[in-house]
Amino acid sequence: MKDKDREYVLRTAKDQNVKFVRLWFTDILGFLKSFSITVAELEGALEDGMGFDGSSIEGFARIDESDMIAKPDPNTFTLLPWRSTQEGNVGRMFCDIIYPDGRPYDGDPRWVLKQQLKRAADMGYTFYVGPELEYFYFKSSQGTPVGLDSGGYFDLTPLDVATDLRKDTILTLEAMGIPVEYSHHEVAHSQHEIDLRYTDALTMADSTMTYRLVVKEVAMKYGVYATFMPKPIYGQNGSGMHVHQSLFKGNRNAFYDAKAKYQLSDTGKKYIAGLMAHVGEITLALNQWVNSYKRLVPGYEAPVYISWALRNRSDLIRVPGYRPGKEEATRVELRSPDPACNPYLAFALMLAAGLDGMEKNYDLREPYEGNIYELPEAERTRMGIQTLPEDLYEAIKVAEKSELMRRTLGDHVFEKLIENKKVEWARFKAQVTSYELEEYLPIL
Repeated sequence: MKDKDREYVLRTAKDQNVKFVRLWFTDILGFLKSFSITVAELEGALEDGMGFDGSSIEGFARIDESDMIAKPDPNTFTLLPWRSTQEGNVGRMFCDIIYPDGRPYDGDPRWVLKQQLKRAADMGYTFYVGPELEYFYFKSSQGTPVGLDSGGYFDLTPLDVATDLRKDTILTLEAMGIPVEYSHHEVAHSQHEIDLRYTDALTMADSTMTYRLVVKEVAMKYGVYATFMPKPIYGQNGSGMHVHQSLFKGNRNAFYDAKAKYQLSDTGKKYIAGLMAHVGEITLALNQWVNSYKRLVPGYEAPVYISWALRNRSDLIRVPGYRPGKEEATRVELRSPDPACNPYLAFALMLAAGLDGMEKNYDLREPYEGNIYELPEAERTRMGIQTLPEDLYEAIKVAEKSELMRRTLGDHVFEKLIENKKVEWARFKAQVTSYELEEYLPIL
């Protein structure tokens, strides 16, 4: 840690009358964890970190090796606007988790992403991402979900009664130093989207975690409930997290080539080929819940087939059209992830898949610009178009065999994630659903 970074945090905390600082980190499932320290402990925390019991955190240490240290990253210091009072303010910092001897903890999702970013950096690249997180507003979290409106895509008031919620969410994010590009009503009733401005992957993973909390905090202030559940309403579109991604060498976009077909460089093509080759095996981390696979069905704009296109939004991967003078905006959009994933693991695995395509010179087939859902199955088979896993069980089975996923996540996170998802599937499999009762009880 640079002395100037530490001094900046200490000076800002004093100038802004900070009384408490929350130290944030993430478990392997992507749930935000936190504990607070008083401002009197801040200097020591910045220097040495703060100890905590890791045995109670999902995917962290066993009880016999539970001592962990949360080491704050001073570059992530900001105030929590919703915690400001006349008595004093509350700050927050994201933490890296380390062992008491100072070694990085291999169960820390932030460390997993940092390892892949180092791999890219060693190849000369910086990884940039821009996720589009969709979510729903409901009147409460209890019972059948009841939305706030019956609006649709880009609808404005009076159908979109959540305009003020989105406005306050954006103002809160920007007050925390997180720039926003767009916000609008999405396709489904009471579904919304706020897009964060493209930035480096580590900053964006931290921002994604903050975004999800801010959306929920602002909703709670208005007496409603916000959810990133992938598919809360039958018959409506689910919520996705389309992830735009690119690699830069210095100020040059490595995916752009003015002379190449589609203005897409060989690097970009191989990156896409890597994503397509490995997306099935990393789907468990991109779509990690039983409910995630209720979204990944034909007919609701979510991708099912492993294909790519330049403009077609039915494909898994899309390369947005090139605009002259906007070479730096050349990017790849992966449309399968949902907003309930762990962004650190998701970004790490996307990058790992793309880098594998580049290092191993994967070939990329031509894009398919038709409606892939209308292709007969035999034609898709002839074209070599495969499908994503259809449910959590299939995703687990594919992931278990993935060398790339184990290598990227490390043995600890890989095994804990698989173990946790097997438990979730076993619990779900034993449930008697309302569909079964309504469909079969009257006739069997």
